[in-house]
Amino acid sequence: MPRHDESRATAVTEADVLTHLSRSRKPQSLREIAAALGLRHSGRRALVKLAGKMQRRGDIHKYPNGRVGLPKEKRGTGNPAENTADSSARGAGSERKNMASRGTSRETPAGTSSASSSGTSTGSSAGTSRHGSQRRREFSAPSRPTGPRPEVNQLTGRLVAHRDGYGFVVPDAPRKDLDGDLFIGRDAIGDAMHGDHVLASIERRNRFAGGPARAEGRVLRVIDRAQATVVGLFRYGSRGNTVAPYEARLLQEIIIPPGDELTPELRAKVGSHPPRRGVRLPELDGAVVNVELSRFPRSGVPPAGRVIEILGRPGDFGVDVEILIRKHHLPHEFSAEVLAEAAAVAHPVGDAERAGRRDFRDLPIVTIDGETARDFDDAVYVTRLENGNWQLQVHIADVSHYVRRGSALDREARLRGTSVYFPNRAVPMLPEELSNGICSLKPREDRLVMSALMELDASGEIIGSEFARGVIRSAERMTYTAVNAVIQGEADATAKYAPLAEHFRAMRDLAMILNARRARLGSIDFDLPEQVIQFDEAGRMIGVTRSERNIAHRLIEEFMLCANQTVARYLENRGLGSLHRVHEKPDPKKILEFEELAHAFGYSLGIENLTERSVAVRHGSVRPQSRHGRGGGGHERAMTVELPALEIAIRPEHYQRLAEKIAGKPEERIVSYLMLRSLKQARYAADALGHFALAFDQYTHFTSPIRRYPDLIVHRVLKWALDHPESQPAEARSQGALREDATFGPYRRGELETIATETSESERRAETAERELMAWKTAQFMEQHLGEEYDALIISVQKFGFFVELMEIFVEGMVPITRIEELTGEHVFYRERDHAIVSGSGSGGSGPSRRDGSREQRREGGQKKKSARGSPRSDRGVRTGHVWKLGDRIRVRAERIDPMRRRVEFSPLP
Repeated sequence: MPRHDESRATAVTEADVLTHLSRSRKPQSLREIAAALGLRHSGRRALVKLAGKMQRRGDIHKYPNGRVGLPKEKRGTGNPAENTADSSARGAGSERKNMASRGTSRETPAGTSSASSSGTSTGSSAGTSRHGSQRRREFSAPSRPTGPRPEVNQLTGRLVAHRDGYGFVVPDAPRKDLDGDLFIGRDAIGDAMHGDHVLASIERRNRFAGGPARAEGRVLRVIDRAQATVVGLFRYGSRGNTVAPYEARLLQEIIIPPGDELTPELRAKVGSHPPRRGVRLPELDGAVVNVELSRFPRSGVPPAGRVIEILGRPGDFGVDVEILIRKHHLPHEFSAEVLAEAAAVAHPVGDAERAGRRDFRDLPIVTIDGETARDFDDAVYVTRLENGNWQLQVHIADVSHYVRRGSALDREARLRGTSVYFPNRAVPMLPEELSNGICSLKPREDRLVMSALMELDASGEIIGSEFARGVIRSAERMTYTAVNAVIQGEADATAKYAPLAEHFRAMRDLAMILNARRARLGSIDFDLPEQVIQFDEAGRMIGVTRSERNIAHRLIEEFMLCANQTVARYLENRGLGSLHRVHEKPDPKKILEFEELAHAFGYSLGIENLTERSVAVRHGSVRPQSRHGRGGGGHERAMTVELPALEIAIRPEHYQRLAEKIAGKPEERIVSYLMLRSLKQARYAADALGHFALAFDQYTHFTSPIRRYPDLIVHRVLKWALDHPESQPAEARSQGALREDATFGPYRRGELETIATETSESERRAETAERELMAWKTAQFMEQHLGEEYDALIISVQKFGFFVELMEIFVEGMVPITRIEELTGEHVFYRERDHAIVSGSGSGGSGPSRRDGSREQRREGGQKKKSARGSPRSDRGVRTGHVWKLGDRIRVRAERIDPMRRRVEFSPLP
């Protein structure tokens, strides 16, 4: 039986301490607090520990004299235990008002591999209309909002929420003591919203064998808000009007106060007074709207806002694109200043522009692009030299001639970071006067270019290079289909392009040499198809197909890779600060996960000494597991964890050899997808960290300045190098990285790092929006085909079901675990050891009815026949259990479209 003082110690809570301090007008010592709360002995010791924890978390403040009190932002509040995020919500709201009054704001882009990006935006409707609810960056300052310096057990980062209420904080800077992101439970998010930049505390760590810890914590306060506007579905209600966000990770509906649902157009229609309660305007009822937040969540009170745009009705043509543009805060309208500047510089090339440039207009230089391309930023020419070597000329549109550093066009291009391409619409980085006009290398028109001239030997090695400002006149606007037809010797195409036919065959020969060179280096060459939406003349979807690649795609790809590598080498050898395209080695954990999955198909990367370490956990024990994954009986045993080797000697050749092994085999699609998932995402950086997948030591992006801002930066650096041919760095670089204050070249290192972060995040944001719209379009297409049956391939298995890819049309969807249980009539579960979904009768056991189907197959040399549902059957047709694994081919029926995820759901068929 516990003593009185021990029971009293357990009763001390944070709320007791906060309540006492809120009632006191001055800081208190722990002795005074203990006396007021009636604590004795162990109760006082518990108070000391509790106070230290609260101090580290920022709930209380410790003064130099040892006394403690509430932080300034908590003093005088009616609720002493109010979350500190409330004060940050007030601060963010006032900051938005200040930004709106100035008419400009600053973007805080989001960034991570597995999470979607959400930029911040202004509170002014003008800023929202012009820039898709994203704040304009102030480039003289860092892109991250600066907050208070966190303590050891605190960190700042971006909150990535989950639709189920919990979330993760992605740290601004990697933490060596943490394994992954910081988990935030449902009750620890406070008033933060998805995408917010927050200060969080680390509450608990699960550490094994002294390595990095999986940690969970809580949000202390919001530093900067990400969602100044929200796009959603307007609803009239008996208790008021609301907007349900299309972003499922925004967990609360937006309250629309009476009168704030009226846009200026509606207000002019209905008059100055809002409609009477119960009156529903047809323009609003069930419409898709964009809402500017006027109040963020606070102490359980939901956010509120006003309608600033009515986008249309769900399902209307083009509304899905408008939704995603605003959901991902993509800047989509150019200001009058930007348009005026573009019009001023977009005039025909004259003698003044050609002066001082190298003239390539007499050469048969061509552009090669897709049939629907409108902006042509690269042109090529190949010839054999007298010494037997090859000369490759890559001419890139000289966008930097028109977009001057620091101009309105430059600021807008940097804000956007990249062009975004949807199936039937593009959101360009530059105004059309530039992107489709004077910068586009149109046939038979003079255009200014930055030219890279490379000499290559018979094995494809770059033995010399030259760079110049140039002027070209494209001989022809070619398509991949037309060039391929000429190379394949089709009579009509060869006759039509007879003067260029020999040049195309020379391009093919050089491209094959360059490809063989990359293969020798170990470059990984995934050739995975992409979805292509087919439209009729009226813009209606008529099909979803796989993209097709031919030799013309390959030769342009090889030429652009060669030019990018050559420019990167030149700038690095000159010691110039620039942007690099980097791709780092995969994480050991990801490699081991891939090896485990690939083993099921009989493949391996073939890495030497790929071992795990079994480490005993001190004071840890586990109970034996039953066959069904539940706790079983028996004695407890010591707990061990399997840790990967700290360093794995992985090289791109390992991936390359495996890609060659699986080429043309049925499992190629699955294994290639798994390999791709094990790799890191490429990004931009201020240091030359190499490109793992390409097996290049130096690599950059130089060839697409019309649609990528990093390419524009590289062009400016290259021009600076050409203008200062004798200049060298004042100081040698330390360990391959420029010093923080290095100024050699046109950009300081700090600015390059900021641009690298911004553009990497812009790229992720664009990719996420493009991928999501493809999923929406696919779902819309499949709505017309619900109830139809298809052959499908299982491409991913999760605890909640598995994903399939249809064989007849290039559509992916999910088979939920509930649909599987409807088929089998029994409980099914995810079996982790072989990443399979297994029914109760297929989960293993001693009798024939409980055999593991996959193990039975291996015993019989793979000759056991499978039913369409992926389950093994005995020779007499008696079911012995159901097992669904990666690579299984099954029959499915399209059942429904998930309205929230815009995802197709299928049912498995017998």
